[in-house]
Amino acid sequence: MRTNLKVISLIIMILLTTASVPARANGGVAAGQSIASAKSKPVICIDAGHQSKGNNAKEPVGPGSRTFKAKVSSGTQGVSTKIPEYKLTLEVALKLEKALQNDYEITMIRRTNNVDISNSERATSCNQAGADLALRLHADGSDNRSVQGMSFLYPSASNTFTKNIASQSLEIAKVLSQAVLKETQAASRGIVPRSDLTGFNWSKVPVVLIEMGFMTNPKEDKKLSEAAYQDKIVKGIKKGLDSYFK
Repeated sequence: MRTNLKVISLIIMILLTTASVPARANGGVAAGQSIASAKSKPVICIDAGHQSKGNNAKEPVGPGSRTFKAKVSSGTQGVSTKIPEYKLTLEVALKLEKALQNDYEITMIRRTNNVDISNSERATSCNQAGADLALRLHADGSDNRSVQGMSFLYPSASNTFTKNIASQSLEIAKVLSQAVLKETQAASRGIVPRSDLTGFNWSKVPVVLIEMGFMTNPKEDKKLSEAAYQDKIVKGIKKGLDSYFK
Protein backbone atom coordinates (compact mmCIF):
# COMPACT_ATOMS: atom_id res chain seq x y z
CA MET A 1 0.00 0.00 0.00
CA ARG A 2 2.86 2.36 0.89
CA THR A 3 4.53 1.58 -2.44
CA ASN A 4 1.36 2.51 -4.30
CA LEU A 5 1.12 5.81 -2.42
CA LYS A 6 4.70 6.66 -3.37
CA VAL A 7 3.99 5.92 -7.01
CA ILE A 8 0.83 8.02 -6.96
CA SER A 9 2.66 10.92 -5.29
CA LEU A 10 5.41 10.75 -7.89
CA ILE A 11 2.88 10.82 -10.72
CA ILE A 12 1.14 13.87 -9.22
CA MET A 13 4.43 15.73 -8.90
CA ILE A 14 5.32 15.01 -12.53
CA LEU A 15 1.92 16.25 -13.70
CA LEU A 16 2.18 19.46 -11.67
CA THR A 17 5.68 20.17 -12.95
CA THR A 18 4.67 19.60 -16.56
CA ALA A 19 1.63 21.87 -16.22
CA SER A 20 3.81 24.74 -14.95
CA VAL A 21 6.00 24.75 -18.08
CA PRO A 22 4.61 27.04 -20.87
CA ALA A 23 4.10 25.41 -24.23
CA ARG A 24 6.50 26.63 -26.95
CA ALA A 25 5.27 24.76 -29.99
CA ASN A 26 6.54 26.24 -33.26
CA GLY A 27 8.43 29.03 -31.56
CA GLY A 28 5.75 30.24 -29.14
CA VAL A 29 5.71 34.06 -29.12
CA ALA A 30 7.59 34.29 -32.39
CA ALA A 31 4.84 32.34 -34.11
CA GLY A 32 2.24 34.67 -32.61
CA GLN A 33 4.18 37.72 -33.82
CA SER A 34 4.38 36.28 -37.30
CA ILE A 35 0.62 35.83 -37.42
CA ALA A 36 0.06 39.38 -36.16
CA SER A 37 2.38 40.91 -38.72
CA ALA A 38 0.69 38.95 -41.49
CA LYS A 39 -2.62 40.53 -40.51
CA SER A 40 -1.31 44.11 -40.35
CA LYS A 41 -2.12 46.55 -43.15
CA PRO A 42 0.57 47.59 -45.65
CA VAL A 43 1.78 51.13 -45.06
CA ILE A 44 1.51 53.47 -48.06
CA CYS A 45 3.19 56.87 -47.89
CA ILE A 46 1.52 59.25 -50.37
CA ASP A 47 3.55 62.23 -51.53
CA ALA A 48 1.62 64.82 -53.54
CA GLY A 49 4.37 66.41 -55.60
CA HIS A 50 5.47 70.03 -55.19
CA GLN A 51 3.84 72.81 -53.12
CA SER A 52 2.44 76.30 -53.59
CA LYS A 53 5.91 77.90 -53.58
CA GLY A 54 9.09 76.20 -54.70
CA ASN A 55 12.21 76.31 -52.57
CA ASN A 56 15.39 76.90 -54.58
CA ALA A 57 17.70 76.46 -51.61
CA LYS A 58 20.01 73.52 -52.25
CA GLU A 59 20.21 70.11 -50.64
CA PRO A 60 22.34 67.04 -51.46
CA VAL A 61 20.72 64.64 -53.94
CA GLY A 62 21.60 61.76 -51.62
CA PRO A 63 23.06 61.19 -48.16
CA GLY A 64 26.62 62.53 -48.19
CA SER A 65 26.47 63.50 -51.86
CA ARG A 66 28.49 66.43 -53.18
CA THR A 67 25.86 67.05 -55.85
CA PHE A 68 23.15 69.51 -54.83
CA LYS A 69 19.73 70.33 -56.27
CA ALA A 70 16.88 72.67 -55.36
CA LYS A 71 14.95 71.40 -52.35
CA VAL A 72 11.66 71.38 -54.26
CA SER A 73 10.65 72.92 -57.57
CA SER A 74 7.38 74.72 -58.24
CA GLY A 75 6.28 72.18 -60.88
CA THR A 76 4.46 72.68 -64.14
CA GLN A 77 1.05 74.20 -64.97
CA GLY A 78 -1.87 73.36 -67.22
CA VAL A 79 -1.79 75.12 -70.58
CA SER A 80 -5.57 74.95 -70.88
CA THR A 81 -6.80 74.88 -67.29
CA LYS A 82 -4.03 77.05 -65.79
CA ILE A 83 -4.14 74.71 -62.80
CA PRO A 84 -0.70 74.35 -61.18
CA GLU A 85 0.75 70.88 -60.76
CA TYR A 86 0.83 71.13 -56.97
CA LYS A 87 -2.97 71.55 -56.86
CA LEU A 88 -3.58 68.64 -59.21
CA THR A 89 -1.31 66.25 -57.31
CA LEU A 90 -2.96 67.07 -53.98
CA GLU A 91 -6.45 66.58 -55.42
CA VAL A 92 -5.52 63.10 -56.59
CA ALA A 93 -3.59 62.32 -53.41
CA LEU A 94 -6.57 63.11 -51.16
CA LYS A 95 -8.86 60.98 -53.33
CA LEU A 96 -6.34 58.16 -53.19
CA GLU A 97 -6.11 58.37 -49.40
CA LYS A 98 -9.88 57.98 -49.16
CA ALA A 99 -9.88 55.03 -51.56
CA LEU A 100 -7.12 53.21 -49.69
CA GLN A 101 -7.90 53.99 -46.06
CA ASN A 102 -9.91 50.84 -45.32
CA ASP A 103 -7.28 48.42 -46.57
CA TYR A 104 -4.01 50.27 -45.95
CA GLU A 105 -2.35 52.39 -43.32
CA ILE A 106 -1.80 55.77 -44.94
CA THR A 107 0.84 58.40 -44.28
CA MET A 108 0.30 61.71 -46.08
CA ILE A 109 3.30 63.94 -46.75
CA ARG A 110 1.04 66.95 -47.12
CA ARG A 111 -2.65 67.78 -46.93
CA THR A 112 -2.41 71.44 -47.90
CA ASN A 113 -0.54 73.39 -50.56
CA ASN A 114 0.95 75.94 -48.18
CA VAL A 115 3.89 73.86 -46.94
CA ASP A 116 7.66 73.89 -47.30
CA ILE A 117 8.88 70.28 -47.43
CA SER A 118 12.02 69.40 -49.36
CA ASN A 119 12.34 66.24 -51.43
CA SER A 120 14.79 64.69 -48.98
CA GLU A 121 12.42 65.46 -46.10
CA ARG A 122 9.55 63.83 -47.97
CA ALA A 123 11.57 60.66 -48.46
CA THR A 124 12.76 60.69 -44.86
CA SER A 125 9.18 60.97 -43.61
CA CYS A 126 8.24 57.86 -45.57
CA ASN A 127 11.26 56.07 -44.15
CA GLN A 128 10.27 57.00 -40.61
CA ALA A 129 6.72 55.80 -41.24
CA GLY A 130 8.10 52.35 -42.10
CA ALA A 131 6.30 52.52 -45.43
CA ASP A 132 5.94 49.43 -47.57
CA LEU A 133 5.75 51.84 -50.49
CA ALA A 134 6.39 55.54 -50.99
CA LEU A 135 4.09 56.65 -53.81
CA ARG A 136 4.92 60.00 -55.39
CA LEU A 137 2.28 61.69 -57.56
CA HIS A 138 3.35 64.16 -60.25
CA ALA A 139 2.36 65.51 -63.66
CA ASP A 140 4.66 66.09 -66.61
CA GLY A 141 5.56 69.03 -68.84
CA SER A 142 7.26 69.50 -72.20
CA ASP A 143 8.10 72.22 -74.68
CA ASN A 144 6.37 70.02 -77.26
CA ARG A 145 2.63 70.34 -76.66
CA SER A 146 1.85 67.20 -78.63
CA VAL A 147 3.65 64.97 -76.11
CA GLN A 148 1.30 63.03 -73.82
CA GLY A 149 1.07 59.89 -71.71
CA MET A 150 1.94 58.42 -68.35
CA SER A 151 5.37 57.43 -67.03
CA PHE A 152 6.19 55.23 -64.06
CA LEU A 153 9.56 56.04 -62.52
CA TYR A 154 11.55 53.89 -60.12
CA PRO A 155 15.04 54.14 -58.57
CA SER A 156 17.92 52.79 -60.62
CA ALA A 157 19.68 49.60 -59.58
CA SER A 158 23.01 51.08 -60.71
CA ASN A 159 22.75 53.91 -58.21
CA THR A 160 24.63 53.44 -54.93
CA PHE A 161 21.89 55.21 -52.99
CA THR A 162 19.02 53.07 -54.26
CA LYS A 163 20.40 49.68 -55.29
CA ASN A 164 18.82 48.01 -52.24
CA ILE A 165 15.30 49.17 -53.09
CA ALA A 166 15.48 49.17 -56.90
CA SER A 167 14.31 45.61 -57.53
CA GLN A 168 11.19 45.76 -55.38
CA SER A 169 10.39 49.27 -56.63
CA LEU A 170 10.51 47.99 -60.21
CA GLU A 171 8.21 45.08 -59.37
CA ILE A 172 5.64 47.45 -57.90
CA ALA A 173 6.01 49.89 -60.81
CA LYS A 174 5.23 47.12 -63.27
CA VAL A 175 2.05 46.10 -61.45
CA LEU A 176 0.91 49.69 -60.97
CA SER A 177 1.53 50.63 -64.59
CA GLN A 178 -0.52 47.73 -65.90
CA ALA A 179 -3.45 48.50 -63.63
CA VAL A 180 -3.46 52.29 -64.09
CA LEU A 181 -3.00 52.19 -67.86
CA LYS A 182 -5.76 49.62 -68.19
CA GLU A 183 -8.14 51.76 -66.15
CA THR A 184 -7.33 55.11 -67.80
CA GLN A 185 -6.47 53.94 -71.33
CA ALA A 186 -3.71 56.57 -71.25
CA ALA A 187 -0.73 56.38 -73.57
CA SER A 188 2.27 54.74 -71.94
CA ARG A 189 5.69 56.34 -71.86
CA GLY A 190 7.12 53.34 -70.08
CA ILE A 191 8.69 52.31 -66.79
CA VAL A 192 11.79 54.41 -66.36
CA PRO A 193 14.75 54.04 -63.95
CA ARG A 194 16.10 57.28 -62.48
CA SER A 195 19.22 58.00 -60.47
CA ASP A 196 18.97 61.81 -60.31
CA LEU A 197 15.89 62.25 -58.13
CA THR A 198 16.50 63.40 -54.58
CA GLY A 199 13.22 61.87 -53.43
CA PHE A 200 14.49 58.48 -54.63
CA ASN A 201 18.04 58.77 -53.39
CA TRP A 202 17.04 59.51 -49.79
CA SER A 203 14.48 56.72 -49.71
CA LYS A 204 15.13 53.55 -47.72
CA VAL A 205 11.80 52.01 -48.72
CA PRO A 206 10.47 50.99 -52.16
CA VAL A 207 9.34 54.03 -54.10
CA VAL A 208 7.49 54.70 -57.34
CA LEU A 209 6.75 58.05 -58.97
CA ILE A 210 3.76 58.29 -61.30
CA GLU A 211 3.79 61.04 -63.92
CA MET A 212 0.04 61.12 -64.45
CA GLY A 213 0.14 62.93 -67.77
CA PHE A 214 1.33 66.09 -69.53
CA MET A 215 -0.20 69.34 -68.36
CA THR A 216 1.46 70.97 -71.37
CA ASN A 217 -0.74 68.93 -73.71
CA PRO A 218 -4.05 70.81 -74.01
CA LYS A 219 -6.21 67.69 -74.30
CA GLU A 220 -4.48 65.76 -71.54
CA ASP A 221 -4.40 68.82 -69.28
CA LYS A 222 -8.19 69.11 -69.46
CA LYS A 223 -8.60 65.39 -68.86
CA LEU A 224 -6.38 65.48 -65.75
CA SER A 225 -8.61 68.13 -64.20
CA GLU A 226 -11.78 66.05 -64.66
CA ALA A 227 -13.04 64.31 -61.54
CA ALA A 228 -14.04 61.21 -63.50
CA TYR A 229 -10.56 60.80 -64.96
CA GLN A 230 -8.90 61.38 -61.60
CA ASP A 231 -11.16 58.66 -60.21
CA LYS A 232 -9.89 56.30 -62.91
CA ILE A 233 -6.29 57.02 -61.91
CA VAL A 234 -7.13 56.36 -58.27
CA LYS A 235 -9.04 53.20 -59.12
CA GLY A 236 -6.12 51.92 -61.17
CA ILE A 237 -3.64 52.62 -58.37
CA LYS A 238 -5.90 50.84 -55.86
CA LYS A 239 -6.21 47.79 -58.12
CA GLY A 240 -2.46 47.71 -58.64
CA LEU A 241 -1.70 47.95 -54.93
CA ASP A 242 -4.28 45.28 -54.12
CA SER A 243 -2.75 43.00 -56.74
CA TYR A 244 0.75 43.46 -55.39
CA PHE A 245 0.15 43.43 -51.63
CA LYS A 246 -2.71 40.93 -51.45
